[in-house]
Amino acid sequence: MNEVLKLDAITRRYREGQLEVFSNLNLTVKAGEIVALVGPSGAGKSSLLHIAGLLEAPTSGEIFIEGVAVSGLADSERTRIRRDKIGFVYQAHHLLPEFDALENVALPRMIAGHSRADAAKEAARLLDLVGLGQRLTHRPSQLSGGEQQRVAIARALANQPRLLLADEPTGNLDPRTSGGVFDALIEITRAQGVGALIATHNYELAARMDRVLSLHQGQLVEGMQAPRN
Repeated sequence: MNEVLKLDAITRRYREGQLEVFSNLNLTVKAGEIVALVGPSGAGKSSLLHIAGLLEAPTSGEIFIEGVAVSGLADSERTRIRRDKIGFVYQAHHLLPEFDALENVALPRMIAGHSRADAAKEAARLLDLVGLGQRLTHRPSQLSGGEQQRVAIARALANQPRLLLADEPTGNLDPRTSGGVFDALIEITRAQGVGALIATHNYELAARMDRVLSLHQGQLVEGMQAPRN
């Protein structure tokens, strides 16, 4: 499988170098691979996702998206890569309340230059994949929390990205609902052949992914890693 994401010797410091979050960190995600990112609160999981998603620059090291090093690219090119190559799912769904499910998913595709008809067709297909084929015209206020998050997952894949980054995508949901949403996330990710890096506190869900990476004290360790004092 081809690598859709590679982080090479990533270091991130804050507060004028006084606080080091990562040091010489390496990570790869291949096409079609679903990788769990676990670790205690404050370990830096969200910061790592922001770096992987080109939303935040590392202090040093290089990010590769489908083999392309991004540090030397112009802002406009990094923006294009974020739009076309990377999908994001957050703990909060951030749906637009004035639009229905179909419109929420179609909008990113229209912004990327596709026609309204093409965007609507792809949005309907994705919503059907996450089990919402009968809820296309429902606005967020008419959907349950789990349904809203399914719409957010479909929206993240609207531009057919190669990499999906998810930050606690089931964190706001009750255990039963989170299991269903996770199932939908895994099913649609595999159907699309997307590489995914999913940060979660839910070790049970993490164990169902292809690999688990534990972030602790600025380093990544393969497998579940209990925090050390």
